[in-house]
Amino acid sequence: MKELGTRLRAERKRLGLSQQALGAMGGVAANAQGKYESGERLPKADYLVALARGGVDVLYVLTERMDQDVRNPEAVITPQDVLLKEVEMAVRAFTVAMETARR
Repeated sequence: MKELGTRLRAERKRLGLSQQALGAMGGVAANAQGKYESGERLPKADYLVALARGGVDVLYVLTERMDQDVRNPEAVITPQDVLLKEVEMAVRAFTVAMETARR
């Protein structure tokens, strides 16, 4: 889960926030935020929901986008890229639902 932490750090930096500020946004202390970013701990859903409400791209944090390099968080993502990723995720969810229904 190191990649999740790397993407979380990239989002924090993109928004110009300190670990303390992003942690506060998510309802955790700065040391917990640091552990999330280092991959030492995984964040809970309520933390991620709070971050999403604060403008963090949680979809990016949770999934690896092929069209964005975490070393360059300012890279431009086009609406077509976002739509393609959403369609891909919907197809995956549909496939899982169909496989589950067959069991």
